[in-house]
Amino acid sequence: MLNYKRKYRYGGVKESIKNSFYDIKINRIFWYTFFCILIKSILFLVLISDDKANGINPMKIFYSVPPFLVYFSFIISTLSFSYIFKGRVQLWSFFTTNLLITTLYIGDIWYYRSNSSFLNFNMLQMMSNLDNLGSSILSMTRLIDILFIVDLVFQIVISIRYMSYFKKIQRNISAFLILLFVPIIYLTYAHYKIDNLDMGFENQMIFKKSWSPNQTMSNLTPIGYHLFDLYTYREESKAYTFSESEKKEIALWFQNKREFLPDNEYKGIFAGKNLLMIQWESLENFVVNQKVDNQEITPTLNRILSNSIYFNNFYEETYNGTSSDGELITQTSVFPVREGATFFRYPYNTYNNSLPNIMKRLGYTTLASHPDKGSYWNWMPALKSIGFERCLDSSNYDIDEVINLGISDRSYLKQFGDEVRKLKAPFYAYTVTLTSHAPFNIPESDKELKLNEELSKSKLGGYFESIRYTDKYIGQLLESLDSSGVLDNTVVVIYGDHEGVHKFYDDEIKKINFPGNWWKENNRKVPLIIYSKGLEGKKVSVYGGQSDTLPTLAYLFGASKDEYENKAVGRNLLNTRKNYVVLSTREYLGEESVPGEKGDMLKAIDLCDKLIRGNYFKD
Repeated sequence: MLNYKRKYRYGGVKESIKNSFYDIKINRIFWYTFFCILIKSILFLVLISDDKANGINPMKIFYSVPPFLVYFSFIISTLSFSYIFKGRVQLWSFFTTNLLITTLYIGDIWYYRSNSSFLNFNMLQMMSNLDNLGSSILSMTRLIDILFIVDLVFQIVISIRYMSYFKKIQRNISAFLILLFVPIIYLTYAHYKIDNLDMGFENQMIFKKSWSPNQTMSNLTPIGYHLFDLYTYREESKAYTFSESEKKEIALWFQNKREFLPDNEYKGIFAGKNLLMIQWESLENFVVNQKVDNQEITPTLNRILSNSIYFNNFYEETYNGTSSDGELITQTSVFPVREGATFFRYPYNTYNNSLPNIMKRLGYTTLASHPDKGSYWNWMPALKSIGFERCLDSSNYDIDEVINLGISDRSYLKQFGDEVRKLKAPFYAYTVTLTSHAPFNIPESDKELKLNEELSKSKLGGYFESIRYTDKYIGQLLESLDSSGVLDNTVVVIYGDHEGVHKFYDDEIKKINFPGNWWKENNRKVPLIIYSKGLEGKKVSVYGGQSDTLPTLAYLFGASKDEYENKAVGRNLLNTRKNYVVLSTREYLGEESVPGEKGDMLKAIDLCDKLIRGNYFKD
């Protein structure tokens, strides 16, 4: 029981400090809250050691000796503010602090499960994306998450019990200052010793951003991580200015990346033809040309492969911006920024090297269209700045059927086909699909696959149904363009924006009892399919990624190499001797054509961060 019946002796600063230490020592609510947050912090770090935050990977929990004094410091300094209040307000402020921190932890866990990164201040600009995302967010919950909230229930009970005692409590500014500044002094000391003098344990750092967000998180706990994120957010929000030496370094990097090869038979084979590009939500490569219980998952894609260039070793390179990053990378051949989403942080950057700008210089009309609101991922201002002359969002269409995040693919693709037929040739029309978005729930009446009970109730079965649904209506779009004669002179490019069921629910599908190994493929592969009537089909297995889309298409449509080679991070996959891909996770897959190529190409990730922050491509 709390003992606040003792008499204070106000004999000066020394006695006041002693009284404050005593108040802190006997305050059971303070210590209860402290230990609950500490335990949840360790639980959080244990969970994120697993790729999907569901278990424990003991080799990855801590990247060095755990800095427990750092953990204590952040928790104590956060709780110090409760001593500013008096009476029952102080009591409930401890609970409120615990509740807010718990909410932050759970939000981080959920975001990590879907995006392999954590919430950050750049995301404050992305709040408009929460529309219609309720089911997707809730699908990130796991039973183990209950451990984060159990203590809150007990704290309510304990707080009610101690309400009469806290009624007489006065605010204690001395305790507040002690609990705030002693941890700050220690953190300053630790930063100087470990970060500046390098006198910590191996791989230990405090206020330094690691290439791995998990390491930064394990150094600071989520409380420190987000305070540090606020600092870096302020710093990185400042305009980036390139020095002359940096400009020379950038030019040299692009120069060294070039391959001086003679043109081959693919040069300009689609010159003058229309271009229709479709970014397919959550389309993974593993479903192409596959059957489930003898039923095709993607009959439309399977059919057009005989007249397509099919890149089956093609990878997503998206980061925090997920689908919007897919749009950025394919349209500009530039990797996204490392913090937040590029479309939110830098929506008004211009890219004179972009695919729509290249096509405009070839005499093309350009159109970008979405079945959702233009504010979603801030795509409309961003795509306009990238170079599209005209942009249509859901307000330009009849919103007669909504599934998941926007107009259903059935309704939207039919209406979009009407818009495509109105375009003046030659045109470049770009769009995305939405219905196959997680959590892969489509109406029962639209399900066409006959799946066994276990599979039909699983996320994998839902994914198969969702992909089959979109495949059907892409097929109807192509049929309508074919019947009107537009398809005769149109190249259709289809690619996946990012992994789907493996990205979000890999832990769940591992438990499914389903024959074969093909569906277990979790490797960030998405297909790139370039279809044209009469084209002789070919499968290309060279390593490639979304950043290679622009230079490959520019080559096929006859653009000059000077339009893209010195400003595209990717390469032309149809005329290359190199065989690699760089992922946003800083993985290099493939082979080195020359020694040191891996290191040089991995530099592109941080290089592009600077290029975007400095609006490098405006000239």
